Amino acid sequence: MATNIYDRLSELGITLPPIAVPAAAYLPFVRSGNLIFVSGHIAKREGKAWIGQLGRDMVTATAKHAARAIAIDLLGTLHAATGDLNRIERIVKLMSLVNSTAEFTEQHLVTNGCSELLAEVFGDKGAHARSAFGVAQLPMGACVEIELIAQVA
Repeated sequence: MATNIYDRLSELGITLPPIAVPAAAYLPFVRSGNLIFVSGHIAKREGKAWIGQLGRDMVTATAKHAARAIAIDLLGTLHAATGDLNRIERIVKLMSLVNSTAEFTEQHLVTNGCSELLAEVFGDKGAHARSAFGVAQLPMGACVEIELIAQVA
Protein backbone atom coordinates (compact mmCIF):
# COMPACT_ATOMS: atom_id res chain seq x y z
CA MET A 1 0.00 0.00 0.00
CA ALA A 2 1.25 3.46 -0.86
CA THR A 3 2.28 5.78 1.96
CA ASN A 4 -0.21 8.47 2.89
CA ILE A 5 1.39 11.80 1.98
CA TYR A 6 0.20 13.45 5.20
CA ASP A 7 1.77 10.66 7.28
CA ARG A 8 5.01 11.21 5.38
CA LEU A 9 4.86 14.97 6.03
CA SER A 10 4.30 14.28 9.72
CA GLU A 11 7.32 11.92 9.78
CA LEU A 12 9.39 14.74 8.26
CA GLY A 13 8.11 17.22 10.86
CA ILE A 14 6.40 19.35 8.20
CA THR A 15 3.23 21.32 8.83
CA LEU A 16 1.66 22.72 5.68
CA PRO A 17 1.15 26.47 5.63
CA PRO A 18 -2.09 28.03 4.43
CA ILE A 19 -2.19 29.11 0.80
CA ALA A 20 -0.25 32.34 0.30
CA VAL A 21 -2.12 35.45 -0.78
CA PRO A 22 -0.76 36.61 -4.17
CA ALA A 23 1.43 39.71 -3.96
CA ALA A 24 0.25 41.02 -7.35
CA ALA A 25 -2.38 40.42 -10.07
CA TYR A 26 -2.27 36.61 -10.48
CA LEU A 27 -3.81 33.42 -9.15
CA PRO A 28 -1.88 31.13 -6.78
CA PHE A 29 -2.65 28.18 -9.07
CA VAL A 30 -4.60 27.28 -12.21
CA ARG A 31 -5.92 23.85 -13.07
CA SER A 32 -6.12 22.86 -16.73
CA GLY A 33 -7.31 19.29 -17.30
CA ASN A 34 -5.27 17.06 -15.02
CA LEU A 35 -2.43 19.58 -14.60
CA ILE A 36 -2.08 22.15 -11.84
CA PHE A 37 0.19 25.11 -12.57
CA VAL A 38 1.38 26.64 -9.30
CA SER A 39 2.56 30.24 -9.48
CA GLY A 40 6.07 31.11 -8.40
CA HIS A 41 6.64 31.16 -4.65
CA ILE A 42 9.49 33.23 -3.24
CA ALA A 43 11.63 32.08 -0.34
CA LYS A 44 10.34 33.35 2.99
CA ARG A 45 11.81 33.32 6.47
CA GLU A 46 9.69 34.30 9.47
CA GLY A 47 6.92 35.42 7.12
CA LYS A 48 9.05 37.88 5.16
CA ALA A 49 11.02 37.61 1.92
CA TRP A 50 14.28 35.69 2.46
CA ILE A 51 16.56 38.30 0.96
CA GLY A 52 19.94 37.60 -0.57
CA GLN A 53 21.96 37.29 -3.74
CA LEU A 54 24.03 34.20 -4.42
CA GLY A 55 27.64 35.03 -5.14
CA ARG A 56 27.36 38.31 -3.21
CA ASP A 57 25.92 37.85 0.29
CA MET A 58 24.51 34.31 0.38
CA VAL A 59 26.08 30.87 -0.04
CA THR A 60 24.67 27.82 -1.84
CA ALA A 61 23.93 25.85 1.35
CA THR A 62 21.80 28.66 2.79
CA ALA A 63 19.87 29.13 -0.44
CA LYS A 64 19.32 25.37 -0.63
CA HIS A 65 17.50 25.65 2.73
CA ALA A 66 15.47 28.52 1.25
CA ALA A 67 14.51 26.32 -1.72
CA ARG A 68 13.41 23.58 0.70
CA ALA A 69 11.23 26.13 2.50
CA ILE A 70 9.67 27.04 -0.85
CA ALA A 71 8.88 23.36 -1.44
CA ILE A 72 6.85 23.35 1.77
CA ASP A 73 4.96 26.47 0.66
CA LEU A 74 4.34 24.89 -2.76
CA LEU A 75 2.93 21.81 -1.02
CA GLY A 76 0.57 24.06 0.95
CA THR A 77 -0.69 25.56 -2.30
CA LEU A 78 -1.01 22.12 -3.92
CA HIS A 79 -3.04 20.98 -0.91
CA ALA A 80 -5.37 23.97 -1.36
CA ALA A 81 -5.63 23.22 -5.10
CA THR A 82 -6.43 19.51 -4.70
CA GLY A 83 -7.96 19.15 -1.25
CA ASP A 84 -5.82 16.01 -0.86
CA LEU A 85 -2.13 15.65 -1.73
CA ASN A 86 -2.67 11.91 -2.15
CA ARG A 87 -4.37 12.82 -5.45
CA ILE A 88 -1.04 14.00 -6.89
CA GLU A 89 0.04 11.50 -9.54
CA ARG A 90 3.33 13.20 -10.36
CA ILE A 91 5.33 16.35 -9.88
CA VAL A 92 5.89 17.13 -13.56
CA LYS A 93 8.20 20.15 -13.63
CA LEU A 94 9.88 22.82 -11.52
CA MET A 95 11.25 26.12 -12.71
CA SER A 96 13.63 27.79 -10.31
CA LEU A 97 14.91 31.35 -10.43
CA VAL A 98 17.95 32.10 -8.30
CA ASN A 99 18.90 35.70 -7.49
CA SER A 100 22.60 35.55 -8.33
CA THR A 101 25.61 37.41 -9.60
CA ALA A 102 26.88 36.79 -13.12
CA GLU A 103 29.74 34.72 -11.66
CA PHE A 104 27.54 32.36 -9.60
CA THR A 105 27.01 28.99 -11.31
CA GLU A 106 25.41 26.70 -8.69
CA GLN A 107 21.72 27.46 -9.36
CA HIS A 108 21.13 23.73 -9.89
CA LEU A 109 22.49 22.91 -6.44
CA VAL A 110 20.30 25.57 -4.81
CA THR A 111 17.24 24.11 -6.53
CA ASN A 112 18.06 20.65 -5.16
CA GLY A 113 16.66 21.88 -1.83
CA CYS A 114 13.18 21.82 -3.39
CA SER A 115 13.68 18.79 -5.62
CA GLU A 116 15.04 16.60 -2.82
CA LEU A 117 12.14 17.39 -0.48
CA LEU A 118 9.56 16.62 -3.17
CA ALA A 119 11.27 13.25 -3.70
CA GLU A 120 11.20 12.59 0.06
CA VAL A 121 7.49 13.37 0.22
CA PHE A 122 6.23 11.76 -3.00
CA GLY A 123 8.86 9.08 -3.70
CA ASP A 124 9.02 8.21 -7.41
CA LYS A 125 6.03 10.50 -8.08
CA GLY A 126 8.20 13.40 -6.92
CA ALA A 127 10.85 12.90 -9.63
CA HIS A 128 10.43 15.73 -12.12
CA ALA A 129 11.86 17.67 -15.03
CA ARG A 130 13.21 21.10 -14.12
CA SER A 131 15.05 24.23 -15.09
CA ALA A 132 17.20 26.42 -12.85
CA PHE A 133 18.13 29.95 -13.92
CA GLY A 134 20.27 32.69 -12.49
CA VAL A 135 18.52 36.07 -12.54
CA ALA A 136 19.63 39.59 -11.68
CA GLN A 137 16.82 40.19 -9.17
CA LEU A 138 13.58 38.73 -7.80
CA PRO A 139 10.52 40.34 -6.20
CA MET A 140 11.25 41.92 -2.81
CA GLY A 141 14.92 40.90 -3.14
CA ALA A 142 14.14 37.22 -2.47
CA CYS A 143 17.01 34.79 -2.99
CA VAL A 144 14.96 32.11 -4.80
CA GLU A 145 11.58 31.75 -6.55
CA ILE A 146 10.18 28.40 -7.71
CA GLU A 147 7.08 27.45 -9.67
CA LEU A 148 5.70 23.96 -10.13
CA ILE A 149 3.50 21.88 -12.44
CA ALA A 150 1.80 18.80 -10.99
CA GLN A 151 -0.41 16.09 -12.46
CA VAL A 152 -3.48 15.22 -10.43
CA ALA A 153 -5.89 12.28 -10.56
